[in-house]
Amino acid sequence: MKLAFSTLGVPGMPMSDVARLAAGTGYHGVELRAHPEEPVHPEIGADERARVVAEFRDAGIEILTVAGYVRAAQAGPDEPVLAGLRKLLELAHDLGARHVRVFPGGGEQSPEEADATAARRLAAAAPHAADLGVRLLLETHDSHRTGADAARVLGLVGHGSVGAIWDVMHTWLGGEDPATSYPALSPHLGYVQVKDIASADDTTPLPLGEGVLPLTECVELLSREGWDGWLCWEYEKRWYPQAREFPELLAPGREHLLRLLTDSA
Repeated sequence: MKLAFSTLGVPGMPMSDVARLAAGTGYHGVELRAHPEEPVHPEIGADERARVVAEFRDAGIEILTVAGYVRAAQAGPDEPVLAGLRKLLELAHDLGARHVRVFPGGGEQSPEEADATAARRLAAAAPHAADLGVRLLLETHDSHRTGADAARVLGLVGHGSVGAIWDVMHTWLGGEDPATSYPALSPHLGYVQVKDIASADDTTPLPLGEGVLPLTECVELLSREGWDGWLCWEYEKRWYPQAREFPELLAPGREHLLRLLTDSA
């Protein structure tokens, strides 16, 4: 498996520094948070996109994902959501990223209505994603936090250019164990987001291995099933400014993941 981290852990950090940080701590790739308060988002121009590509290429680091904030199931008309998906897909293509992350965001709709809305929009965007060589990934999150929730939507879409991100915190918070999450998500799985927290009531990010999330079980299961994709550490420093600084945790976190992988082999 390859290791990446999300820039949610280093809010506002220049891309050249992110690339150097990844290379210096032994990671293979990064998930770029695509938000206007960050250096990379859909409104940056061609010159800036080319500069970011060159910085990561020179550092030998892959841009794994453009992590957007489009909510595929949100109530309202389709076109604003589809326009947002198109912008994210084109940004990912220009950066050479494999994936675009989207949220469910079903809100107060019934599960059936939210499923149908998300599936309709993701299916509409899928041909454009395929043309660009980018995969749309629905994260287990908010209204669809379990693997079973995400799988309902993805089963309706039925397109290879639309898949899932398994966020191990949200499936755990949803009461789903890894042995249930993985079979639901495996036909669609793009990659796995790892993290750690103290409890369901305190989701402040912790160093990997210091909290309650079932990381050992997840890695053992993935290894046993022969899955050889990416593990991406999403450390939510942006939302928890009191948390420890992420750069100092990256190398120990990598060592923790490597120990889990070795023990599971």
